[in-house]
Amino acid sequence: MQNKKRKENSMSELKIGNVTLENNLILAPMAGVTDLPFRLLCRRQGAGLLCMEMVSAKAIYYKNKNTELLMEIHPEEHPVSLQLFGSDPDILAAMAAQIEERPFEILDFNMGCPVPKVVNNREGSALMKDPKLVEEILTKLVKAVKKPVTVKIRKGFDEEHVNAVEIAKIAESCGVAAVAVHGRTRQQYYSGKADWDIIRQVKEAVSIPVIGNGDILCAQDVIRMKEQTGCDGFMIGRGAQGNPWIFQQILHQLETGEEMPRPSRQEVADMMLLHARLQLQIKGDYIGIREIRKHAAWYTAGYKNSSKLRGKINEVESYAQLEALLEQWLAEEKHIFRQ
Repeated sequence: MQNKKRKENSMSELKIGNVTLENNLILAPMAGVTDLPFRLLCRRQGAGLLCMEMVSAKAIYYKNKNTELLMEIHPEEHPVSLQLFGSDPDILAAMAAQIEERPFEILDFNMGCPVPKVVNNREGSALMKDPKLVEEILTKLVKAVKKPVTVKIRKGFDEEHVNAVEIAKIAESCGVAAVAVHGRTRQQYYSGKADWDIIRQVKEAVSIPVIGNGDILCAQDVIRMKEQTGCDGFMIGRGAQGNPWIFQQILHQLETGEEMPRPSRQEVADMMLLHARLQLQIKGDYIGIREIRKHAAWYTAGYKNSSKLRGKINEVESYAQLEALLEQWLAEEKHIFRQ
């Protein structure tokens, strides 16, 4: 009976258009988080699909230098999904066609970003309020490229305008290959509890794959979301911050029925240093060491004396300083254990 239950819960392949993922665990697109170094770590831990940071279609049009870095893809990270955002159907379609030769497998369209500077431009989750514009954008995007087009949406703009089912049906009618549903409104941002029932409603309303997003922090959450919604894939966002192991943890538990232990301090330190080396290699010393600081806060959360460590990490200026701090952190643990 237990083996049967494990088989039911084990990860299955997920087909999005002509792209087949080895499992249906997906790293969510997160601005300032899912950059190339972090994606590589998550891929090595078993993520079935990696979603890049969102890229502005207008920024591509105006040849913004920073955008070029955002679109860099490493041979080791496939399959990967490149996410565009914008509100002008013609610019979006033209830029999608222009970048299609780049080595990404899936083109995703962002209708979930809640930040004011995006929403005030009628982009991101603001598009949930304009189904007609959504239909025009998605129709032109699908026609512009041969690669599968997916879309990431929210429950709705606010509780008075919950229209994820309507938007998902529009997406399917336009030829979109899959839809990811975050069970929160734009008004909620990332607060409160994600509404998984809206994911179920979308799954029942369309025949394309539906990917559930919101409050997935462990294997049990994946099992519960599958039971409650019937969704085809699972998109993990904040649960992966400081925890690229989450993909391996989920895969292991669903396959064996056993929960993996939390990473030791040594494993955390090793991962942070690997992450830092990738940051420095890809982004250079100055930017790389500064960007690892926010990740350090996530990596060390919950460990004893971690707040003191984070304060010191926020002041590091070099890899050597980071390495020395983490050695000290590990030595403290050994001292506590001996006591």
